[in-house]
Amino acid sequence: QVQVVESGGGLVQPGGSLRLACVASASDFNLYNVRWLRQVPGKERELVASITSARITAYGDSSKGRFTISRDNEKKTVYLQMNNLRLEDAGVYYCNTWKYGSGGDYWGQGTQVTVSQ
Repeated sequence: QVQVVESGGGLVQPGGSLRLACVASASDFNLYNVRWLRQVPGKERELVASITSARITAYGDSSKGRFTISRDNEKKTVYLQMNNLRLEDAGVYYCNTWKYGSGGDYWGQGTQVTVSQ
């Protein structure tokens, strides 16, 4: 079982920045793929960004050009740097990680991001 813990959420004004962190307990974390998803009430979880074990990144349309996902395998951590935040970026951000062939699919408890004047 892999434990996943997100942190870094909070209240920020529009145009501000936050850096989220996702720490996973897997001993072979370097083999895991990771993605961040955002959920707002009444909507399905939306992909924000993802990074593979090979460090290939992908972004949701609303994240491109403003958010950057990165990983530090020694710290077993994936970061989501969010710049120029907008009101519509608010929500609960979840970290999800998995390793191909393992059958495991692990989620954190989420971290709240609030964007408000």
